[in-house]
Amino acid sequence: MKTVGVIGLGTMGAGIAEVFAKAGLNVVGVEVTDPALEAGRRNLDRSLDRQVDRGRLTAEGRREILDRIQLTTDFADTASADLVVEAIPERMELKRDVFTRLDAVCGPDTILATNTSSLSVSEIAATTRRPNQVLGMHFFNPAPVMKLVEVVAGDQTDPAVVARVEELASLLGKTTVTVGDRRGFIVNRLLLGYLNQAAKLVGSKVATADEIDVALKTTGLPMGPLTLADVIGLDTCVEILDCIHADSGSPRHEAAPILRELVASGRLGRKSGGGFYDRGTDPAADLSDERAGELVLELVGPHVSEGQAMADSGYASSADIDTAMRLGCGYPNGLFGLLNEG
Repeated sequence: MKTVGVIGLGTMGAGIAEVFAKAGLNVVGVEVTDPALEAGRRNLDRSLDRQVDRGRLTAEGRREILDRIQLTTDFADTASADLVVEAIPERMELKRDVFTRLDAVCGPDTILATNTSSLSVSEIAATTRRPNQVLGMHFFNPAPVMKLVEVVAGDQTDPAVVARVEELASLLGKTTVTVGDRRGFIVNRLLLGYLNQAAKLVGSKVATADEIDVALKTTGLPMGPLTLADVIGLDTCVEILDCIHADSGSPRHEAAPILRELVASGRLGRKSGGGFYDRGTDPAADLSDERAGELVLELVGPHVSEGQAMADSGYASSADIDTAMRLGCGYPNGLFGLLNEG
């Protein structure tokens, strides 16, 4: 592959464009309006400037990366791309429209990929005349840093297309886990159920957010579940949970009432100044070892059990689940090591 298109240049899309350009590929970055395009340019500049300031990139390297990226508002500029990755908001109607437009302008051999974190790849592919050349290529934020890519095969995706994208991801320096088309894939399916159960404990006053997060950090996790929910965005958590719940029907994925209440009140997490915590506030609680252990078992036990059920179903191997949760969520020893660490 020599040329890649990226549709959508928000934080995630700009990061994906940067990853491809750093690997030596030519990139066509597309936005729908000139103001959005300029915002995308600023996202790229900000990321690269930060790396130069920290000594991780030379000024010459920065120029070379930007020289490989063409910015445009014309979808037709992706016509000769070998691969186009869509990275727009998680709304099915928007994604279906983008794929219909790409299908009309891209060459017959172009592979179309969606960066969706939870929507059906097969449903997106159905809007095209090439469902065998459509798949999921789910990067993690920030894309230039995170090493995981979930490759998702739709119902009709050609195995040869999957293999080409796996090979490309490897050239990008990424580790792939390849799965079928199930809402939430590995990481979000497992992670959001865990975050949701933590929120339910707070909502039912079994424990405070501080107690839960302090307890769960004893397992070696980089942050507790409610701090992480704030980082992700509580509105985003609800959107993903609703999507997964529509597929699984599991109470585990039915968004906690407290999440909906916080979102309705405008407390979306760090991006709005506060969610479970006010911005700048770290969890603090004086917990006995016994109490911390109880909370760890309350949350980690079902979390690990859900992962085991996923492995038993044949959807993903235990090794791939551990890899995905280690690289995608920062679990130091994967999912199945959590109980041993707590």
